[in-house]
Amino acid sequence: MASASGNDLFSAAAQEHLSSVGPMADRLRPRNLDEVVGQEHLLGAGQALRALVDADRLSSIILWGPPGTGKTTIARLIAQASSKEFVPLSAVTATVKDIREVSASAQLRLGARGVGTILFLDEIHRFTKSQQDALLPGVESGLLVLIGATTENPYFEVNPPLMSRSTLFRLHGLDSEALHKLATRALTHEHAEADVEALDHLVDRCGGDGRQLLTSLEVALALAASRCDKGEIVHVVLLDAEGALGASAVRYGKDDHYDVISAFIKSIRGSDPDAALHWLARMLTAGEDARFIARRLVIAASEDIGMADPFSLLIAQAAAQAVEFVGLPEARINLAQATVHLALAPKSNSAYQGLIAATADVAAGATGDVPPHLRDGHYMGASTLGHGNDYLYPHSDPSGWVDQQYLPEELAGSTYYQPTSNGVEERLAARWRQRRGDIPTPNALSDETMT
Repeated sequence: MASASGNDLFSAAAQEHLSSVGPMADRLRPRNLDEVVGQEHLLGAGQALRALVDADRLSSIILWGPPGTGKTTIARLIAQASSKEFVPLSAVTATVKDIREVSASAQLRLGARGVGTILFLDEIHRFTKSQQDALLPGVESGLLVLIGATTENPYFEVNPPLMSRSTLFRLHGLDSEALHKLATRALTHEHAEADVEALDHLVDRCGGDGRQLLTSLEVALALAASRCDKGEIVHVVLLDAEGALGASAVRYGKDDHYDVISAFIKSIRGSDPDAALHWLARMLTAGEDARFIARRLVIAASEDIGMADPFSLLIAQAAAQAVEFVGLPEARINLAQATVHLALAPKSNSAYQGLIAATADVAAGATGDVPPHLRDGHYMGASTLGHGNDYLYPHSDPSGWVDQQYLPEELAGSTYYQPTSNGVEERLAARWRQRRGDIPTPNALSDETMT
């Protein structure tokens, strides 16, 4: 079991003092894995990381997640539950010499007492390639169980050989429920109270960062305490929360969540970039989940813009990826770009409406059999059944298209897709209509004009 050095009395005394007067985030560190707020997908009953810890069979791991999600806390609790010695280092100050000294000590510890070593390396992404390479021998042999913590994408920041010898566990930003639970625990510990709107403001503005929430709450408690008489229960109000954050609260309740996102999407659909940016700013300022906003943009790119500007879906997907890769506050710039692009793009819901029409037919039983020439003809005996026979391969034609029936016989001639004349869709649909024989074949409808 990991323990403090018995002969370092001064260090032990300092730790005891900090436990009573240190920052709230340190004073409220969980004492076991069950007390960790959030990360149930890793630490819940039967989840992978929890199972490895409970069985004391942990191998090297990388903990990747935003600030304030519990990476350091989880690493310490893993060590506490382990039979191994816990050695913490920070990649900001550690050197290759430090790594070699840790490895040498681990070798002696294992030989003398049969005790393994857990090396916790905080901010591992700050280690250079050569420094990370120094870890490889110990990790590869099992002499060191590495727990690396990083806020950056480890696939870019951690050497592939080290990644291949470690299991990656991704931590998520704390959601509203977890943050409220953490704040309530802090108030109970401090024998204090708070108005709901004050807590909501603190939770909304911390961006899923539990440490930031507790730091802000500590300031709010100090502001509230300055108004109290001695012996009176400290009560945090919205004014205290605003003072702690240096920002006024934006009213954003459960109804606002749905109303504002509705106004946001309708502004994009209505091609009003100014209004769309306003609602985006409202959501971001109120602490709305950036991933939720990004998901709505991806949906709007197909639901409202669709074939009029197919590139919009790529823009929206890129913004969603930026939210995951870059994170807030910088990712708000990517969200703004995607919002403006989608608002300015030509609009078409023809693909969506076509799906609705086709689904209605299927639901009503209008299905029919797969035409024989479209059936799988790759197995022995298929041709004797007529499967795949008479199928015309479009690529065999110089134009890349041949005239043949693709719908079931019962639905031949059915039309679900009704293209608009907006943006790119007009050019794409013109080629389609020309092939169907709906319009003549003028020279203007060449492949060059269709792209």
